[in-house]
Amino acid sequence: MACLYVQAQPDTASFVRIEKLVIRKINIEGNRRTRASIILREMSVAEGDTLSKGKLPELLEINRQRIFNLPLFTEVIVSAVTVNDSMIDWLVKVREQWYILPEVTIKLADRNINTWIKEQGGDIRRANLGVAFKHRNFRGNLEELSATVQIGYTQKFGIEYFRPYIDKRQQHGLGASFFFSQNEETFFNTNRNKWQFVKKPGLYIIRHFEAAALYVHRPGYANKHAIEIRYRSFRANDTIVRLNRDYYKDGSTSLQLMEFTYRYDLNKVDNWNYPLNGLKVVGTACIRAGIQGFGFQSYIGAEVGYFKRLGRKWLWSEILRGRLTMPDDMPYVFRYAMGNGSEYVRGYEYYVIDGTQYGLLRTNLKYELLNTAIRNFPIRYLAVIPIRIYPKIFADVGYAANPQAGTSFLNNRGLAGYGFGVDIVSAYDFKLRLEYTFNHLGQKGLFLHTNSE
Repeated sequence: MACLYVQAQPDTASFVRIEKLVIRKINIEGNRRTRASIILREMSVAEGDTLSKGKLPELLEINRQRIFNLPLFTEVIVSAVTVNDSMIDWLVKVREQWYILPEVTIKLADRNINTWIKEQGGDIRRANLGVAFKHRNFRGNLEELSATVQIGYTQKFGIEYFRPYIDKRQQHGLGASFFFSQNEETFFNTNRNKWQFVKKPGLYIIRHFEAAALYVHRPGYANKHAIEIRYRSFRANDTIVRLNRDYYKDGSTSLQLMEFTYRYDLNKVDNWNYPLNGLKVVGTACIRAGIQGFGFQSYIGAEVGYFKRLGRKWLWSEILRGRLTMPDDMPYVFRYAMGNGSEYVRGYEYYVIDGTQYGLLRTNLKYELLNTAIRNFPIRYLAVIPIRIYPKIFADVGYAANPQAGTSFLNNRGLAGYGFGVDIVSAYDFKLRLEYTFNHLGQKGLFLHTNSE
């Protein structure tokens, strides 16, 4: 909550007449680990700036939101204290998160919880147990350093490092990552919009290795450019190739390529984890150049999210995503479109809709039922637990073009789903979505999601 403290002045009339205020000093409290420069980098004001007194409450809230969008704090309070008739000090008080997180995760190999229960019978062997030793604020510079070990359905090992700022002006960053994974079971084809699986007990039938280098340029608060170079290597058992010769293309059992990706982010929303107001635009362009078993492929993708407060409690959002790929003739492993991750028309969670091109539009009308916080919780790095609940109604439309659809019947046609649900949002980027949906096939059901819309 942003607060303004104004000391009483002997001459109240003269104080009212002063419309401009100078920020004498910005004080920061509670940043035991985080460097002050990281916090000041996010703010729209600096020491010595002159601002309109009437704009002060708005600026306090804007800067509170900006600092809170750093994935570092559980609580941020920004306030101002008058020094004299024309001068104020700002006070930024933060409560830091727990940055060194030995995260223990249980993730399903299947696309969502409903698919795991209905189509795989809730088989616990299809779960992945992962341990990630992650530091999200290494050396107090917002650096991220993590090592991941995962066992279970997919065995995986990975190391990631990212430093957002390597220069004094805090505009340029670098990162690198390495990952290796292997499976005894994998999907090899799509039949009637369902994945078909093959398994070789005691034998790893697919292996995947990748290494990447990343450069990021962030000239302002809301704009970010990223360039990534990634090497990817895939190897599959003969069994997969016999079942689907297009898995890697032309019956190949291995595939090696380089990916060159440019991404642009314009993020002018109030909350980066769960936006309620503002505009978000993401554009991606990628070129894949084959080294072995692969030729050439390029694609462009886009996401536009518009979020609007219709009143004190009502919220509206439109989210548009899409991708265009060239050429259409590509390996099966790169033919994905909707049905995995966050890319799906709600109501079709049980289906995989492959394609080279696709578009998806989501519309939501939400009501802020609860926005509170549990304070003084007896854990240092979880002393404040925010709880926000948003009942909603929604409608989605989507389309995926696939010249090699085969027996699948949801490709190359318009899809529509609608329903109602509730979103629950809390600390450490926790999100839970419960949605009851209907689709054009006459199907309906309750779905549980933990990812973003």
